[in-house]
Amino acid sequence: MATGLSLRGITKRFGSFTAVDQVDLDVRPGEIHCLLGENGAGKSTLMNVLYGLLPLDGGEIVIDGTPRTFGNPRDAMAAGIGMVHQHFMLVNVFSVTENLMLGREGGPILDAAGAKRRVQELSERYGMPVDPDALIEDLPVGVQQRVEILKALANDARFLVFDEPTAVLTPQEIDDLMRVMQSLRDEGKGIVFITHKLREVRAIADRITVMRRGRIVGHAEPGSSEADLAELMVGRAVDLRVDKKPAQPTAPRLRVRDLRVANPAGGIVVDGIDFDVAGGEILCVAGVQGNGQSELADALLGNMVPLSGTIEMDGVDISRAKPRATIDAGMGFVPEDREVDGFVSNFTIAENLVLNRSNQPPFAHGMALDWGAINRNAEERKQEFDIRAQSVGDHISSLSGGNKQKVILARELSRPLSVLVASQPTRGVDVGAIEFLHKRIVEERDQGTAVLLVSTELEEVEALADRVLVMYRGKVVGIVGSDTPRDVMGLMMAGVPYDEAVAVAQDAPKEETHG
Repeated sequence: MATGLSLRGITKRFGSFTAVDQVDLDVRPGEIHCLLGENGAGKSTLMNVLYGLLPLDGGEIVIDGTPRTFGNPRDAMAAGIGMVHQHFMLVNVFSVTENLMLGREGGPILDAAGAKRRVQELSERYGMPVDPDALIEDLPVGVQQRVEILKALANDARFLVFDEPTAVLTPQEIDDLMRVMQSLRDEGKGIVFITHKLREVRAIADRITVMRRGRIVGHAEPGSSEADLAELMVGRAVDLRVDKKPAQPTAPRLRVRDLRVANPAGGIVVDGIDFDVAGGEILCVAGVQGNGQSELADALLGNMVPLSGTIEMDGVDISRAKPRATIDAGMGFVPEDREVDGFVSNFTIAENLVLNRSNQPPFAHGMALDWGAINRNAEERKQEFDIRAQSVGDHISSLSGGNKQKVILARELSRPLSVLVASQPTRGVDVGAIEFLHKRIVEERDQGTAVLLVSTELEEVEALADRVLVMYRGKVVGIVGSDTPRDVMGLMMAGVPYDEAVAVAQDAPKEETHG
């Protein structure tokens, strides 16, 4: 009898949109099968069908030669399938042991002692140390992920799906995860590793399948170059390098001193930080998501009012200025969540391209909008920024993620700027659009703008930064050069000061870093 997991002709539709289209995929015991593709390619949707989170609209799931139907995740778990989600499915106020027991409360008496022993047994077996009594909310992100993996293993999963598991990890935590995945593979588990990060695929894959627009578009060998993999993902050759000359910094254009910002609950999320950004340089803010970077960007724009400290742009105090005043003073802003803060979805492309200047000439005269000027501007920006659209009169909601981001960047860069704050500028954007967006950000730097770029993608930081500011729990751990070794940067992202991180990295055994 055939052994392993097979997906045959899997199809999933949402209304008239086909998210997964006739996909075949095999997962063999004892292998890591990387499912590679850009955000929106259909990878996670395919795996959510496999795990019973979504009903399939066509095709079948076959395990060991027998067709199976999963109405919910419990059915999938009973069949030996486990899933480690990108956004952890844990109850923060429960302990590790209590989270392990969720969904396993079959009898009248909960066996907490047995569950605790199971945590300890699995932790030791797979080299994933976890305190069974610790509350989830008190654990670092990397340890929370271990709990997700232990939950799947506690259900005796034979096939494990890891859905973008490295998105919130430091480089050292990524290395730890890779070792765990290899250990699971060597024990005979079949692993599906969903990612869009080419470096990680090349480091760990036994087989590679590439998805684009809901379909399988090809297979690749683990030894394939990043350029070849990117071409499969995008459908054309892509230059993965950022052509960037050394910075020519001038005087500081953005100064931040002793800045403190609280979240709506009153917790301090930016805690007394200082830095300058000169004209003609890119300062990248690096760190694991959730360490105050988002709130820092919002405070610079004026979306959040600081508790204390100062923000100066070209010598003018904008610490408590409203966003409109900050924008008018010369700040460009690319928000972290474009769908929420970047545009108005039921406005046209042309209208969105002038959101920050719709009350000013040449787009407005008094209370009257000049639609001729608005449409001419849109056609010019469409050409300049290679915005792929039928018409500038189309709603922006009809565009792909990369083209939406091009509209936002085009709007912000189509006027003289003192400072550009770009927060996660390439999140959810395909490799081809990333190539273009990086080029334009560097061009803006070269025109003398001070660029503050917030990114959780270390590859992006390494490619664009002239200097790197590392944040951890709202504080600046250090400001270092862009040539700082990856292992040192990773330790700093975990809160280790620079000098100590250098010493630790020098003493550590040399291994390939995958982060």
